[in-house]
Amino acid sequence: MARIIVIGATGHIGTYLVPRLVRAGHDVVAVSRGAAQPYLPDTAWNQVERITIDRAAAEASREFGQAIADLKGDIVIDNICFTLESAQQLAKALIGKIRHFLHIGTIWTHGFSEVVPTPEDVTKRPFGDYGVQKAAIEDYLLGLARRDGFPVTILHPGHIVGQGWSPLNPAGHFDNAAFQTIARGETLALPNFGMETVHHIHADDIAILLTQAMANWSVSVGEAFHAVSPGAVTLRGYAEAMYRWFGKEPSLSFHTWEDWKSMQKPENAAAAWEHIARSPNASIDKGRRLLGYAPRYTSLEAVQESVSWLLGNGKLAL
Repeated sequence: MARIIVIGATGHIGTYLVPRLVRAGHDVVAVSRGAAQPYLPDTAWNQVERITIDRAAAEASREFGQAIADLKGDIVIDNICFTLESAQQLAKALIGKIRHFLHIGTIWTHGFSEVVPTPEDVTKRPFGDYGVQKAAIEDYLLGLARRDGFPVTILHPGHIVGQGWSPLNPAGHFDNAAFQTIARGETLALPNFGMETVHHIHADDIAILLTQAMANWSVSVGEAFHAVSPGAVTLRGYAEAMYRWFGKEPSLSFHTWEDWKSMQKPENAAAAWEHIARSPNASIDKGRRLLGYAPRYTSLEAVQESVSWLLGNGKLAL
């Protein structure tokens, strides 16, 4: 058993990961800003050491990396690193001091999908600050593994889904109005032919993949793996499935991008463009082969569990 430091422990992934680690017998230290509680209650949190650190402030004073190193973990899992400078500060403080470092990346490091399902080893051409920064972090950490033996494993999640928050919907954004339209059997407008893809992943499947990477240290170190469901879904297929889940007949209309954009709130159109321009469709063959990765949820199952939670907790009014 190991002493495991989880950074960003109360977020999407940590909500599911921390209880799993506790039940596996690990000594878990949960690091967060202390501003939020896990999305789901679990008695396992009673056995967790809670450490409050404001990462942004600690990084600004050049103290964050050392603060994590001082916790003397065997394993460090970083769920919330978004810039190269942030990754460098932490990694430099941990070199030679830990057995395993696991970093959460994103499938947006690929940029536009070119070959689908997309394997991990294709040439990456990210765009947008988020994808570019995360790709730079990946290059840095894997380079550190090759040159200095830094024991890093990177997981690249798709659109993270779970109980407690709104999933990416069939219109490509996070406004629950799309689910309300579907549930009422009204017509949902989609851009183009609705054939762009989105690729979800249940947060608990990410938690499981993290534990599999730790258990298969010899083949996971120095590698990156996609963390997605077994298959991406098209906007159209996703929408039609959700109509039927709500007991309604699908009713969709299709519009050119510019026309569709003019029908949406600006923030929804912007979010949709970010997702459908990339149209991720990622392969999990590498994770299956090396780690035994077998996601428990399909994209639709993950979304439907999340929507059920929204309905049951008064977060989605119909």
